[in-house]
Amino acid sequence: MPTDGFALQSRAGNNPPPSISKQQIRGNARMRQGTTDGFAHDRFAGAREAFEANFANGEELGASFCATVNGETVVDLWGGCADEAKTRPWTRDTIVNVYSVTKTMTALTTLLLADRGELDFSAPVARYWPEFAANGKGRITIAQLLSHSAGLSGWRPACSGEDFYDWDKVTSMLAAQAPLWEPGTASGYHAYTFGFLIGEVVRRITGKSLGTVFHEEIAQPLGADFHIGLPASQDHRVADLVRFEVTRNTVDLQLTEIQKITFIDTQTDVPSTRTRAWRGAEIPSVNGHGNARSIAEIHALLANGGVAKGKRIMSEAGCRKALEQQIEGPDLAMKGMHVRFGLGFGLPSPILSLPLPDPNSLFWSGGGGSFVLIDVDARTTFAYAMNKMQRSMVGDERSFRIIRAMWQALGIEAGPSR
Repeated sequence: MPTDGFALQSRAGNNPPPSISKQQIRGNARMRQGTTDGFAHDRFAGAREAFEANFANGEELGASFCATVNGETVVDLWGGCADEAKTRPWTRDTIVNVYSVTKTMTALTTLLLADRGELDFSAPVARYWPEFAANGKGRITIAQLLSHSAGLSGWRPACSGEDFYDWDKVTSMLAAQAPLWEPGTASGYHAYTFGFLIGEVVRRITGKSLGTVFHEEIAQPLGADFHIGLPASQDHRVADLVRFEVTRNTVDLQLTEIQKITFIDTQTDVPSTRTRAWRGAEIPSVNGHGNARSIAEIHALLANGGVAKGKRIMSEAGCRKALEQQIEGPDLAMKGMHVRFGLGFGLPSPILSLPLPDPNSLFWSGGGGSFVLIDVDARTTFAYAMNKMQRSMVGDERSFRIIRAMWQALGIEAGPSR
């Protein structure tokens, strides 16, 4: 799930982030033999140690972490096991369902279309999707979809997780229903609906599914191993998600009507992520498959003014659109926690228990712990993907420890709460 963190303070000093050459990266020693593998420049030995410590203390099953600085990949780590029985190693090419980190790829696709002039964030959704105007939704904008403030955090009447495989059904239901609250007055995390809403807009504009546009315009040009709609030929590379243990204390029965509609009325379960139906479908909120490398290297676009892997995909102005705050305040779906949302990304706010050093930062997290952080000022990206899930709202200490080690190596200091 999303939202970000404690507010910021500028990093120590005004010096630009250090430059790290490809030659230095190639010269890195590989991790010592054992359950972990990959590379980290000597300067970032602390990040490697933090990653390994997660396995040593029993918090990790299988995971990957990647960091880019000035567009260069400076840390790329992976290790552990891809299944609970520990019969398959997590390798360089292992991928995993990263749940809501998928939303960042969906948002990035809309930023690209807007940058090309094909989409207007301030325009009503109904300009592109006329049926959406039903039941008083004619004034809802694209920006409100991207900032979870459209009043459509769930389906009424409810649909099932099985319905996610029927694109026309779930999008038609959203087009027909009335908002759950007055659009634009508050956010309410659109846990599942986000991807269908944005995806249908993209389909109406381009004539292609969101997963196809993302693949053709972003993932494929960058050689990035991230998929929204995974081909069956890649199933053998997927790590199995392992759910945290559910106890009586885990389930909070004190839910508002909006929380119930958002999270309870429509449910998916972890075992379904291992099915061909789930992997092959396009559910652009929650079923993206990738690893830390693909997540970090794709989002290097936003950290480096639209350029990644030496290719210009977007303009710098188009990238910085993501930083434009759309709404701030208690989130109606996430227990009233204080959030700030830009266009498709979280902005620094108290929901993230990781104080961020720069105000021009973007982040998002996925159920169980996957996490991405983009610091536009420091031109860095940090990404983490794992298969052992923890019960946390927005990321957890496994990735946060590694990120703090990266900051320490870069001479960046986290700031106080906003």
